[in-house]
This record gives sequence, structure tokens and C-alpha cells, in this order.
Amino acid sequence: MSEKNVVQSHYETTVSEEKIYSGRVFSVGLRDVVLENGETSKREIVYHNGGAGILPVDSDGNVYLVRQFRCAFDKEILEIPAGKLEKGEDPFFAAVRELEEETGFKSDSVISLGEYWPTVGYCTERVYLYVAKMLTKGETHFDSDEFISLVKMPYEEAYEKCMNGEICDGKTLLAILKAKKYL
Repeated sequence: MSEKNVVQSHYETTVSEEKIYSGRVFSVGLRDVVLENGETSKREIVYHNGGAGILPVDSDGNVYLVRQFRCAFDKEILEIPAGKLEKGEDPFFAAVRELEEETGFKSDSVISLGEYWPTVGYCTERVYLYVAKMLTKGETHFDSDEFISLVKMPYEEAYEKCMNGEICDGKTLLAILKAKKYL
């Protein structure tokens, strides 16, 4: 039976919530909830403003990724240019900003690839993805704590790196796979 033929409405009702951590990038709340069967449970929720990422593609079909050290994994990661959203910031403008800051590129053709929710079990983060074409070169503007190398490669090589596990970052995987429609 197809999913659209099944009508179910699962739910939880929040009874109370306490903020247990507030940091620079995210905050954490602890919720008391009532489940649909009447039982109670606790939910830890990470509140995050979200992010925006953009895959630059030149007229020859090359993509540009950034290589940077990521402390959580204690290694360099190959990923699309991306950044956190400020509260209320338009994801399109954040992606265009990150494109220029991290690669020096500007684009006359930015196409939305949609959004994805990386960790729906406990986090409110939404990441908005774009592909940038018709690139023109400008100047990079790294943040004071950013150390980034720009990596250029054919789209097919980037796609293969996604498929063989060399690229593991979620936003990068999804952007490269979804961008194929527009290349």
C-alpha cells in the first residue's frame, strides 16, 4: 500500500520545557511530553537557526568545494561553501554571501535545491541548498577563524567521491546529488 493512501496522525503534546543550555551556535531544551498513548516522556531538543550552502559550478562543469578542518571529526572535510543563518536571515542571501566569502565567486544564476533537515530526531536545524552557475571571480573574505582551501574538480569526480564515501558531509552529498538535474 502506498504511503499516501494511509492516513495516520501521530503526535506528542508538550507539557513543559526548560532551557538547559544556551550557546553561541545552538541552545538545548528539555521537554516533558505526553505521547499519543497517554504515557509521558522527555525530549532533548537542540535549537539551531539553520544554515545555507551553495555548490558553485563553472561553465566547464567543474565544481568548487572547500577543504577545512572540522574539530568535531578531528580532520579536514571536503564540503560545499556554507554557513550558519543569523536569526531571521534569508537563506538565499546567506548562501550568496558564503559563496563570495569562501570562494571569491559571484553568480548570475543561483538555483534553489530545496531544504533538508539533517537530524530530525532531536534538532530544529534546516539547511537550505543552492547551486550557483555563471560564476565570476572576485575576492574571498574569510572569517578570522576560518582557514579554507578551494578545491576544483569535474562534477563527475565530485559525484563519484559522494558515491564511494570520500565525501561524507550531508549537505555536500545532497547538493552534489541534487545539482545533477541542473547541469
